[in-house]
Amino acid sequence: MSVLQLTRPLAVIDLETTGTNVATDRIIEIAIIKVMPDRTVQNKVKRIHPGMPIPPASSAIHGISDDDVKDAPQFKQVANELRQFLDHCDIAGYNSNRFDIPVLVEEFLRAGMTFDVDSRRFIDVQKIFHLMEKRTLSAAYKFYCDKDLMNAHSAEADALATFEILEAQLQRYETQLKGDVDALALFTKEEDYVDFARRIVMQNGVEMFNFGKYKGRPVREVLKTEPQYYDWMMKADFPLNTKQKLTEIYHSMVLKKS
Repeated sequence: MSVLQLTRPLAVIDLETTGTNVATDRIIEIAIIKVMPDRTVQNKVKRIHPGMPIPPASSAIHGISDDDVKDAPQFKQVANELRQFLDHCDIAGYNSNRFDIPVLVEEFLRAGMTFDVDSRRFIDVQKIFHLMEKRTLSAAYKFYCDKDLMNAHSAEADALATFEILEAQLQRYETQLKGDVDALALFTKEEDYVDFARRIVMQNGVEMFNFGKYKGRPVREVLKTEPQYYDWMMKADFPLNTKQKLTEIYHSMVLKKS
């Protein structure tokens, strides 16, 4: 039987947000279930004022309204507390590689903080599920745990269900999946990307644009021949993480010249 083997804490996260745009939407609730190597669990759940109205369509999904967060702190007020709670943790979630982690990184950047991603392993439970069965979170919970997911779209309920699913997946696929975090992170890893929004990806060790008129072109080549493209991207509505990574590439080019 494959059992999850932890060498350091695993933080299972789930976010409720104002919408699904990584660049412009905000967190209104975050739940973190931190599972320690000795299997003890620490929970942290916070409502957050997004600094913008919550669209009715989003409230209809997660049940959180403007009134529910009117007295809640803004993200920048709790950013340091959350970063410390996540310190030295690997991170798991459901669709977290494409949504929860990018959104969280954006919020930290808005708060003037960096969030280390290079030293962490990321496990996307949805990716395991889709590779094995191709369903949704509620269906995954029913399929793997034989339970109905109550309070779906409550961040804490979803995060707890996600961890239960991960452990059930290890039991079901014990001959195919190893229980260590390195193997699971590798199994759920997607294409090599530079920024979470995947506007820039790595191909054979080279940063390539992954959108627009320069899709498939090396970033450094484009910035060298059309430096104004850097200015356009920095002014356009791209995620802060994308702009941060583009700036790192641009600065490395400038330093190489000097």
